[in-house]
Amino acid sequence: MSILESTYPKSSLSVAILLATYNGEKYLREQLQSIAAQDMTNWGLFVSDDGSSDATKKILADFADEYADHEVKVFDGPKKGFAQNFLSLVCNPDIGANFFAYADQDDVWMKIKLKKAVQWLESVPSDLPALYCSRTEYVDENLKHIAYSPDYGRPAIFANALVQNIASGNTMVFNAAARQLLQKAGKDADIPLHDWWTYMLVTGAGGVTHFDKSPTVFYRQHSNNLWGMNAGWRASLSRIQKLFEGRFKGWNERHIIALNGVTGLLTADAKKRIDLFSQCRVSSGLVERLMNFEKSGVYRQTFITNLGLRVAILFRKI
Repeated sequence: MSILESTYPKSSLSVAILLATYNGEKYLREQLQSIAAQDMTNWGLFVSDDGSSDATKKILADFADEYADHEVKVFDGPKKGFAQNFLSLVCNPDIGANFFAYADQDDVWMKIKLKKAVQWLESVPSDLPALYCSRTEYVDENLKHIAYSPDYGRPAIFANALVQNIASGNTMVFNAAARQLLQKAGKDADIPLHDWWTYMLVTGAGGVTHFDKSPTVFYRQHSNNLWGMNAGWRASLSRIQKLFEGRFKGWNERHIIALNGVTGLLTADAKKRIDLFSQCRVSSGLVERLMNFEKSGVYRQTFITNLGLRVAILFRKI
């Protein structure tokens, strides 16, 4: 039985696209045109702008005029960073739809993105939180191919989500049941990344995640990227390095605090894993730390990053 009080009624709007913007004039037009070119046409665009001082709002207004047959609304963002900007949208009670898609201002969507996601989501019971995500195709500023994001093979479950986000938020589409989880957790959740938080909540509540091995987004790499490409051995070594710089440990701390604040949404299994993972982070004895880590069952998707995770446990960097 679902943890949700009731199933959502069908909305007249199939997909609500949640776009967070901030001084995005350079690439925004291309992203908007890729949204307009989707194979699925029953979408609405909801934008939270975090105080742009360039032409971003003018571009959005022009797009709204050009596509007046679609619902296009722009809200003022909370000005607390990109994660909270996205959470302000997903928690906005004035936005209703059957499915919800995160969108970044500088990417380009493949035409099949929404249709593929919705086809899978419609195969899941409506009261079960469900999240679709995919690989991306890394491109340069001129949309020239660079590489593809990793093709992960291990299950996309909470044991993975607790220590790794497997997909970029720019590929994520989720159902109304998953959206309700995010609303219940709240727009002020102190989390570093909205997409990782979404993956954690959906899997932690007993929902399902589908990782599509085919890319659906052209992920543009440029000098202003908040996050860059995540492929190859250099990227793996970079992630291991970050384990020892303290950022990963700080993120884990924030995640655990946030998850402990929403235990009523989580399964018994998820709560047990959180407790064991928490103990392995604070235990003074090495043997105890390793035992609690193994009992927690948490894992990353690749051999080298799992090795890095265990080394980080030795030095209390998680």
